[in-house]
Amino acid sequence: LMSQRKFEEIKKANQAAAKKLVEEHVSSSSDDEGDEDFEGKRGKIVANTFITYTTQTDGDIRELERTKQYVNEAFQAGAMTCLICIASVKRNQAVWSCSGCFCIFHMLCIQKWAKDSQFLISSPLTDDDFGKKDYPWPCPKCRFEYKRSETPSRYYCYCGKVEDPPLDPWLVPHSCGQVCEREFKPPCGHKCLLLCHPGPCPPCPKMVTTTCYCKKAKPIPRRCSAKEWSCQLACGRKLFCGQHKCENPCHAGSCQPCPRVSRQKCVCGKKVAERSCASPLWHCDQVCGKTLPCGNHTCEQVCHVGACGECPRSGKRFCPCQKSKFSLPCTEDVPTCGDSCDKVLECGIHRCSQRCHRGPCETCRQEVEKQCRCGKHTKRMPCHKPYLCETKCVKMRDCQKHQCRRKCCPGNCPPCDQNCGRTLGCRNHKCPSVCHRGSCYPCPETVDVKCNCGNTKVTVPCGRERTTRPPKCKELCSRPPTCHHTSQEKHRCHFGSCPPCHQPCQKVLEKCGHLCPVPCHDQALIKQTGRHQPTVPWEQPSEPTFIQTALPCPPCLVPIPMECLGKHEVSPLPCHAVGPYSCKRVCGRTLDCQNHTCMKECHKVTEMDGCTGKNKAGPECLHCEEGCSKSRPLGCPHPCVLPCHPGECPPCVQMLRIKCHCKITSLYVECRKITTADVNEKNLLSCCKNQCPKELPCGHRCKEICHPGECPFNCNQKVKLRCPCKRIKKELQCNKVRENQVSIECDTTCKEMKRKASEIKEAEAKAALEEEKRRQQAELEAFENRLKGRRKKNRKRDEVAVELSLWQKYKYYLLSVCGVSVAVFAWYITHDVD
Repeated sequence: LMSQRKFEEIKKANQAAAKKLVEEHVSSSSDDEGDEDFEGKRGKIVANTFITYTTQTDGDIRELERTKQYVNEAFQAGAMTCLICIASVKRNQAVWSCSGCFCIFHMLCIQKWAKDSQFLISSPLTDDDFGKKDYPWPCPKCRFEYKRSETPSRYYCYCGKVEDPPLDPWLVPHSCGQVCEREFKPPCGHKCLLLCHPGPCPPCPKMVTTTCYCKKAKPIPRRCSAKEWSCQLACGRKLFCGQHKCENPCHAGSCQPCPRVSRQKCVCGKKVAERSCASPLWHCDQVCGKTLPCGNHTCEQVCHVGACGECPRSGKRFCPCQKSKFSLPCTEDVPTCGDSCDKVLECGIHRCSQRCHRGPCETCRQEVEKQCRCGKHTKRMPCHKPYLCETKCVKMRDCQKHQCRRKCCPGNCPPCDQNCGRTLGCRNHKCPSVCHRGSCYPCPETVDVKCNCGNTKVTVPCGRERTTRPPKCKELCSRPPTCHHTSQEKHRCHFGSCPPCHQPCQKVLEKCGHLCPVPCHDQALIKQTGRHQPTVPWEQPSEPTFIQTALPCPPCLVPIPMECLGKHEVSPLPCHAVGPYSCKRVCGRTLDCQNHTCMKECHKVTEMDGCTGKNKAGPECLHCEEGCSKSRPLGCPHPCVLPCHPGECPPCVQMLRIKCHCKITSLYVECRKITTADVNEKNLLSCCKNQCPKELPCGHRCKEICHPGECPFNCNQKVKLRCPCKRIKKELQCNKVRENQVSIECDTTCKEMKRKASEIKEAEAKAALEEEKRRQQAELEAFENRLKGRRKKNRKRDEVAVELSLWQKYKYYLLSVCGVSVAVFAWYITHDVD
C-alpha cells in the first residue's frame, strides 16, 4: 500500500511538471512577440527623439548617428562591451567613459590599465627620476592621453554631476536622469539639453540668424551647428595679385590663389616669362654682374633685390690663420703671415701644426689611445679614425623581450623595431603595433552581427560576435518554402527552420488524379517511438521526442477493376492501389535458356517485338542463374563456364595441369586440345622437351628427350673396364660392356705381381702360424707351473725365457718395405702401359 501511494504521488508530480512545461512552451511564442513589440516601441521612441531636428531647418542626420548608436546600445542588454576584458557592461557595474571616443569601460579595468601604462612608461627611469614627472596614460581605444591626476577613482554618471548614480529601470543605464548641460564641441556658447546620455552630444539644435560666407545674402534662421552656409553666388573678393577677383562660389576661409597666367619680370628685370598671377615675385638663374663701388669687381649674387653692397675684399682683412690683419687694396690677395696655423682640427682635440696656409687644414694623424663607443675596449690608433668594437650589446630594449644586438652600443639602445604579433583579446587578430611591454591595446575592429537575412545588423567590438545575440529582424522571411507549395505563410525573419506549413495539401494523387484535402504534411511532427521505458515505479518517464518528417497523402479507396500483371485474371482494386498487381501465381513462362521456366510470382511482362508466343519470358522474368548441366566431352573434368544456355557448349578453354612423361614437370595445356587429340598428339603434348631423368640398368641417365614407356637400352656412355687384378684400365661403351662383348685379361706382368703377392701372403701366414704355436707353448708352460704350486717366498720365481725369432723382431719393417716396393712397381707399370 505504501509503495502504491508513493507511486501515485510521484505520478501526480510528474503530470504537474509536464503540464507546466507545455504551458511554458506555448507561451514562448507570445513572449517573443512581446519582445519584438517592445523593441519596436523602443526604436520609435529613439527615432522620435531626433526627428524634430532632422525635419526642421536643414538638419543633417549624419551628425546624429554616433549619438543614436550609443543610446541604442545603452538600451540593449549586452550591447555595450568593455574592450579591455571583452565582457558585457551590465547595468549595476561601475563604468568610466572616455571623453575622446566615448567608449565605456569597467571602472576596475580602466584603473588597472592606467596603472599598468604608467608603470611601463616610468620603469626604464632611474630611482632619482621616478615620481618627478607626470607621465600620461592613453585610452585603450582612441589613444587619447590623460594625466596621472585624471586617473578615474570614482564612479560618475555620463554628465559627471552625480557620483554613484542609482540603478533606475526607467532611465538609461549609468545615467542620472538630469539635463546633460555639457558644452558642445566645437564650442558655440550653448549647452546640451538632452538628459544625461552616453556618447557624444548631438550637434547644437539652437536656432540662430546668420548670413552666408560672402555676406551678400540676407540673414536667415538656421541651426547653430549648421549656421555657416553658402549662397552659391560668385565670391567677388580681390585676389592677392591685386588685378583679378575671386570667381568661385561663396566659400569659407581665404580665397584660392589666382589661377590666371601673365607675363612678369624677374626681380633683377633681366628676364620676362609667363607665370601664374598668384606668384608675381620670382628669381631668374643669372648672376647680377653689376660693378661694385670699388670699380674693380662685379656682383656675384644671383638675381636679387636692392643694392649690391660693398666689395667683400675692401677694408682690413685677416690672413688665413686669423692672427694678422692687413690693409691692402681689393685687387691684392692677403699674404700668409708665416706663423703656425693653430686652428682646431676636426677631431676637436689637436691643433694644426702647419704654417699659415690657405684652404682647409689636413686630417689629424696623431696616434692616441682611443676608447670604443661602448667603453669596453681601448686601442692605439690615428686620431681621425673612429673606433668601434665588435662587441654586441646584450641589454634588453624597451620591450623587455629582445636584446639590442647592436655593435659597440653606447647605451642608448634604440626602440624595438619588431612587430608585437601577439593575439589580441578578440582572438581574431594579432597586435599590429611595434613590440611593446604590458598588455596590447584592444582590437580596433568592429564586427557586424546580422540576422538571418542580413537586413538587420548590430555592430559590436571584434571578439563579441561569438556571444552577442543576433538582432531580431522585422522583415518577412524570404526563404523558399520547404514544402511543395509555391509560397509559404507569412512570418518574420528567423534563424533555424521555418514553422510547419498549415495550408491545404492540394496535391494531385498520382494514381487517381484527385486532390489531397488534408493540411500540408510535408513536415509533420511524429512522436519518436522506441524510447527508454521506465522499469520501476519511481523512475520518471522520459519526455516525448518528436521528429519532423514528410507523410504521404491518404489513400483513395474507389474500387476499379484491374487485370493482374501476368494477365492471369481480372479483380477489383481500391483507387489508391489501382495499377498492375500480382495474383500470386507462378509466372510459368519459358526462359531464354529454353531449359527452365520463370518461378517468380505473377509480375509484369513486356511483350518484345517479334515475339509470337504468349508463353515467352520477358525482360522482367527471372534470368536463369543455374549452371549448365549438359554433358561434357570425354576426358574434360571442367563444368561449362556459361550459365544455362541453349545450343551446344563452347569448347573448353581452361588450362589443364598434367605431368610430363618423366613425372617431374607440370604442363598446362588447354583442355580442348587434350580431349580432341589422338595418342601421338597426347604424347607430344605431354612431353616437357627436357632430357629424360630416368636411370638405365647400367646406372647412367637416359639420353632421350622426355618420352613415354621404358627407356631404350642403348647407353653409349664411356665406362672404365679393368683386368681382374685391377692394374690394366680401358674406356669402352657401356652397352658393349653390359653385353659382355669385351673383356680385359691380365698380362705376364700382372701374373708376376700376383705371384709375388701370393708368396708374401704365404710367408706372412707361415710366420703367423709359428707365432701362434710359440704363444700356445708359453701359455701351456705357465699353466703347468701354476699346477705345481707356489714356491717358497725366499725363492725366486722361475722365469721362462722365450727367445724371439728374426721374423718376430723385424716383421713390421719388412712388411712396410714390401708394401712400398709393390706400390712403386704398380705405378711404374701403369704409366708404362698408358
